[in-house]
Amino acid sequence: MYKCYICKKQFSEGSRLNSAIIWEEYTRGKQTYKQLAKKYNCSQRTIQRKVDLHVITVPEKRPRKVVVLMDTTYWGRNFGVMLFKDAYTKENLLKYYVKTETNSLYIQGVKELQSKGFEVLAIVCDGRKGLLQSFDNIPVQMCQFHQVAIIRRYITKNPKIPASIELKEFDALLKMTDKESFESGLELWFNKWESFLNERTINLETGKSYFTHKRLRSAYRSLKTNSKWLFTWYDNYGLKIPNTTNAIDGHFSDLKNKLRNHNGLSKERKIKFIDEFFKA
Repeated sequence: MYKCYICKKQFSEGSRLNSAIIWEEYTRGKQTYKQLAKKYNCSQRTIQRKVDLHVITVPEKRPRKVVVLMDTTYWGRNFGVMLFKDAYTKENLLKYYVKTETNSLYIQGVKELQSKGFEVLAIVCDGRKGLLQSFDNIPVQMCQFHQVAIIRRYITKNPKIPASIELKEFDALLKMTDKESFESGLELWFNKWESFLNERTINLETGKSYFTHKRLRSAYRSLKTNSKWLFTWYDNYGLKIPNTTNAIDGHFSDLKNKLRNHNGLSKERKIKFIDEFFKA
């Protein structure tokens, strides 16, 4: 209780706001500054100050055998987060805030995990050019979902010509078949459509010729080239390697959904929110 000796009025101190509780409701309860201010009968600036005061503590990671999922997501053009996740325990092991996604950063991340005592049994990643070949003595699985997306970009979601329709239907079986069946099926498709793929068109202005079905050829070449890494999970069955990075992609989607409740955050506050999310 307090008493003013000038006006003789007595009053009691209001209940103190708990920064940890407010932070929990803000990050996991999806409540905005405005909603929390109304709940605690205070200003939005007070809530913001309490959120800023909260300190995030990240527990130590226990070194062990891991299969590393790795991928990057972006907010705008110049701000993204590169995440390294354990496929076995679903624990987030390491992250970098990045402007651009580079192979050198992925290599650096794997080496940092190894320097901390982690034994990297295998890696699952997308099909970035040059990345699949960057890890000596570590099996690398290319995400089959990303491969399907690559084919879709080349021949569209609804192809019209029969060869493209057949390749799209064959590609859809990628996640449901084994290595031998896939490779033999791809060879059968190529033998059937080889002459079609080799058709050329002459440019009447220059007199030079070019492949008529360039995008279809690129789609086939992508499958043929990447087949070496599409079934690493099959060649190393005992390691229980996932054939996609869906676990990390779903994590990114969940994070972005939560951040949509807090549009307009400064970069520093967004980083703090992301730190908390990946710690959980």
